[in-house]
Amino acid sequence: MKKFAKYFFQGIVVLAPVTITLYVLIEVFIFMDSLNPFNIPGAGVVLTCIAIALVGFIVRNYISDRIIEWIELQIKKAPLVSIIYTAVQDLLKSFVGDRQSFKKPVLVKLYENSEIRRLGFITNDNFTKMPELKEQYITVYCPHSYNISGNVFLVPAHYVQPVDLKASDVMKYTVSGGVTQIEKNN
Repeated sequence: MKKFAKYFFQGIVVLAPVTITLYVLIEVFIFMDSLNPFNIPGAGVVLTCIAIALVGFIVRNYISDRIIEWIELQIKKAPLVSIIYTAVQDLLKSFVGDRQSFKKPVLVKLYENSEIRRLGFITNDNFTKMPELKEQYITVYCPHSYNISGNVFLVPAHYVQPVDLKASDVMKYTVSGGVTQIEKNN
């Protein structure tokens, strides 16, 4: 019975990530495919990708920045809508926009005499918005393990130490609770 349990849990370790990944991909595919008016499997995914690229092309080439800024200003005037819109916009821009964040992994010392460090990412290396801060502070985002959340810390610059690792590896390592292996950059 012990061998069966051992093999069973080994099977879960192998199959769960694959199954969950496939499930999410299939659900996204089904959702995107359901958006098409045709009854052709896969056409919804293709049409959705084309539509998104077309919107990007039109916005980039035919709609002025002033119009986009005016639309965003109108959206930002709506109290609840503003919070959701700006949070989603900032998150997406941090991954695919012109000012990508999460590219500078660092170790952060959170307390003066502590040897404990957190892994995080510099999201703003020149925080000067609060005159009460007497020295330069850096904004560091530290993601939580096994969660889609994290903490934002304003940390004295001398508490932050850059690490020579790929940002994607540091993010995987942190989100996995330290289980995923990371390799040093070459």
